[in-house]
Amino acid sequence: MQNSILISTNNLTKRFPMGEDAVVALDQVNLQFRKGEFAGLVGPSGSGKTTLLNIIGSLDVPSEGEVLVLGEAIEKIGHKAAARLRNRHIGFIFQTFNLLPVYTAFENVEFPLLLQRIPESQRKKAVWESLEWVGLTDKAKSRPSQLSGGQSQRVAIARAMVKRPSIMLADEPTANLDAQNSHNILQIMERLNRELQTTFIFSTHDEKVIQYLRRKITLDDGRVASDETFTTERAGS
Repeated sequence: MQNSILISTNNLTKRFPMGEDAVVALDQVNLQFRKGEFAGLVGPSGSGKTTLLNIIGSLDVPSEGEVLVLGEAIEKIGHKAAARLRNRHIGFIFQTFNLLPVYTAFENVEFPLLLQRIPESQRKKAVWESLEWVGLTDKAKSRPSQLSGGQSQRVAIARAMVKRPSIMLADEPTANLDAQNSHNILQIMERLNRELQTTFIFSTHDEKVIQYLRRKITLDDGRVASDETFTTERAGS
């Protein structure tokens, strides 16, 4: 794994207004993520996991502090630059698969490349490679209604990976899956992390996910309570 730092937060604070007051979702968070990490933000609901993931993904901005993602200052970035950063360099996986129901699996995976105006021959090659990564080339013509939950999440992973992002953000990616499908999904993501050196950051409280992590960052009331790195092989490896 290379030592280049892709993400850095400095005294990151995020407040959300509530009436005349404000709720502090993140409080003075200082973290760095390097190329090729397989890390997780762990903690109960309301601990700030998803808020931090959204700010790293340029879907939100901090109230105070600095966040640097691939050289872009998130607190200063405009809407167009943020969209460009997401489209080119960041993949998202959510607990709800967010597949377009009228599109086939192939077309769902292809969609991010259409937004980037990638030439057709290059686009189709990348889509087939992504479907092969997740073992779904035989479902290329199937629509989401014809897929199981596990298959739908694999399509969502292929869609997120098709542009070869530097960073993959996964928000409770196993929440709607049974144990076997959860392990299958996690093994796919672990292999992609290992082979492509994509940095994975999870938001989760699922023990099945936690046992695969090589770094576990525990959040409590918006603060970093602990930051553990595992040097030995984890259960999923």
